[in-house]
Amino acid sequence: MTGRRRRTVLITGSTDGMGRWLALRLAEAGDRVLIHGRHAERAEEVRSAVWKATGEDRAEVLLADLAALPEVDRLADEVAARTDRLDVLVNNAGIGGASPGGRREVDAYGIERRFAVNYLAGYRLTRRLLPLLVASAPSRIVNVASAGQHAIDFADPMLAAGYDASRAYSQSKLAQIMFTFDLAEELRGSGVTVDALHPATFMDTTMVREVGISPWSTVEEGGTATLRLINDAEPGSGRYFSGVSEAHADRQAYDPAARRKLRELSDDLIAGPAGAGS
Repeated sequence: MTGRRRRTVLITGSTDGMGRWLALRLAEAGDRVLIHGRHAERAEEVRSAVWKATGEDRAEVLLADLAALPEVDRLADEVAARTDRLDVLVNNAGIGGASPGGRREVDAYGIERRFAVNYLAGYRLTRRLLPLLVASAPSRIVNVASAGQHAIDFADPMLAAGYDASRAYSQSKLAQIMFTFDLAEELRGSGVTVDALHPATFMDTTMVREVGISPWSTVEEGGTATLRLINDAEPGSGRYFSGVSEAHADRQAYDPAARRKLRELSDDLIAGPAGAGS
C-alpha cells in the first residue's frame, strides 16, 4: 500500500452485501479489516476471499448478534482486546422493513428489533469504542442509514400500538442520522469525524430481495459512495449524504430537543441489559 498508512477498520454486517464489498475493497487497498457477522461460516468465507484477493491475512473475524445488547458489549470488548487502534468504524449492519406476518418482535427488555439492530446496537458499540477511536485520531465513523426516514414518536418509540415494520425501519434509520449529528457536535475538535449516508436506493442485496423489490442499484454503487466517506482526504463531520451528494434528512434530525430525547431514551434502554449483565 502506498500513499497512506495502513488502517484498522471495523465493518459491522460485513458477511454479505455492501459490507462484504467494502471489506474486500479495503483489504485490497492494504487495510486490516475486522469482519463482523452472526454466522462463523459466512464470516470465514469473507476472510478466505480477502486472502485470495490479497495473498495476505488482512482480515479477522468477530461474531456477535447485534439484536442482543450483551453481545454488542462482548463485541466491543473483543475489538479492544484485538487491537490497540481503530481508525474507521462503519456501522453497516441492519435488517430491512419486512417482517414475517407483520409481527412486532421485541427482546427481553421490550426493545423493538429494528430499533435494536439498526440503531441501538450501533449507538452502544460506538460509545464503547470511542476511547479507542479518539486515541487513534484522526479517525472516522460512518453510519449507513437510509433515505427512508420517519419521525420518532417519543410517546411510543417501540411502536407498541399500531406496529408497522416499514415505519419501524424508517424510525431506526432516522435515529442513526440524529445520533450522527449529535455525536459530531460532541466530538468536535477530537479528530474523530462522524457522517451518515444513504448509500444507494434498493441495492441488489439480500435485505432488498427479502422485501420482494427488484433492485434499482448495484452493491458497487452504494459501496463506492460509502468508500468515498471512509477515504475522504478532507472530511467534514456531522453530515448526511444521499449517494455522493450532501443531502437534507428528515427535519426531526435538526431538532436539538428531539436529539436529546433520543439520547436519553437510548441510555435508558441500554441500562437494562447493561445492569443485568453486571
